[in-house]
Amino acid sequence: MLDLIVIGAGPGGYVAAIRAAQLGLSVACIEREPALGGTCLRVGCIPSKAMLESSERFHATAHDLNRFGVKVGNVELDLAAMHKHKDTCVNAGTRGVDGLFKKNKVTRYEGTAAFTGPGAIRVQGKDNVELSAKHILIATGSKPAQLRGVEMDGELIGDSTTALGYREVPGHLVVIGAGVIGLELGSVWLRLGAKVTVLEYMDHILPGLDEEISKEALKVFKKQGFAFHLGAKVTGASPARKGGGVTVHAEGLEDIKCDRVLVATGRWANTEGLGLENIGLKTNQRGQIEVDEHYQTAVPGVYAIGDVIPGPMLAHKAEEEGIACVERIATGVGHVNYNAIPGIVYTHPEIAGVGKTEQELKAAGIEYNVGRFNFIANGRARALGETAGWVKILADKRTDRVLGAHIIGARAGDLIAEVAVAIEFGASAEDIARSCHAHPTLAECVKEAALGVAGRTIHM
Repeated sequence: MLDLIVIGAGPGGYVAAIRAAQLGLSVACIEREPALGGTCLRVGCIPSKAMLESSERFHATAHDLNRFGVKVGNVELDLAAMHKHKDTCVNAGTRGVDGLFKKNKVTRYEGTAAFTGPGAIRVQGKDNVELSAKHILIATGSKPAQLRGVEMDGELIGDSTTALGYREVPGHLVVIGAGVIGLELGSVWLRLGAKVTVLEYMDHILPGLDEEISKEALKVFKKQGFAFHLGAKVTGASPARKGGGVTVHAEGLEDIKCDRVLVATGRWANTEGLGLENIGLKTNQRGQIEVDEHYQTAVPGVYAIGDVIPGPMLAHKAEEEGIACVERIATGVGHVNYNAIPGIVYTHPEIAGVGKTEQELKAAGIEYNVGRFNFIANGRARALGETAGWVKILADKRTDRVLGAHIIGARAGDLIAEVAVAIEFGASAEDIARSCHAHPTLAECVKEAALGVAGRTIHM
């Protein structure tokens, strides 16, 4: 009998398996795909970021380099080369996880896992085996949500995986959903020359973000060329019988004819086929598995983390949960501070947030101070030609403790890490403000925003 079986080798699962092995547990990890790394590494986070980076460089070369004194000739797109770069990044990552499993003596099984009873798992696929363990961790991630009335064919109408693999730039791409995935992939194809129309059911983009940031992002994306229809309820999408293309139907709008449709309306917990009924474990209305604060399900010895449990669907959240879960199994101690988990949108400019938003603080009746600093007042941002956006820090009015931070601007995804650490350590805005930040760097924007909490910003 093993100490631990991990079902799923995505960011949460493979990290949990490695950490458990480091702690001396005998560990097996079951993954149905030949390549390790899960959705994030294979068809999500990593390939999308590779395409975002490639498309951004293409667009900058074609449109922005002249302001830096760099003259270029005719700029041509080699989409096949972009896909090759993307695939290289993915393959390096999946091979890396395989190497880490071998290094840490994690036994990998390829196939589909299902419970046959308490502590018992059957693997079917390339490997056909019966396994048993004291502890079983479900880390099977999520899959793209379906939209009623819109049937995906994996070509003209598809999800994010389909949109990552287009072999030619669509003339007109309709994106259903103005969340992170829709706007990131929409950005890729917009930069490469597509017309992009975004249909969003809600009256604002990027639900869950700080409202001020969301409103600013909408202005920026419109300037970039995105067309938005907010409050749009999509009722169907019909591939044309002749001539190709798709017609999208939405209440209150004229039919929209386009070349391709990206359905980006969220994700759904991947819990089907796990045989949960064989151990008496039920899912909630969203197909998620409910757990306690230690990731224990209603069935003793069975745990769940990541996208299969309620909460933000973030790879780094799943990693932290996986480590906390197995550390508690092995040592009795394990914890995740959810207030210190950042979220990032890898558009241009980047958008990042951690901790509480202003609307959350107002709803909770917490009094706070705001410090703000605009990128345009930062020397490094001017040198980069990236002056759009700002850093905003929220601190408790009474204690000055940092409650949240929200950034729209250059390299926001990197800058937010400093505030995440500050929140984790219970730091005050004064602590950030008194820490020396190298000059000239974008990180000075964070320092200046922290100074602004007390009304003493220097450079703005």
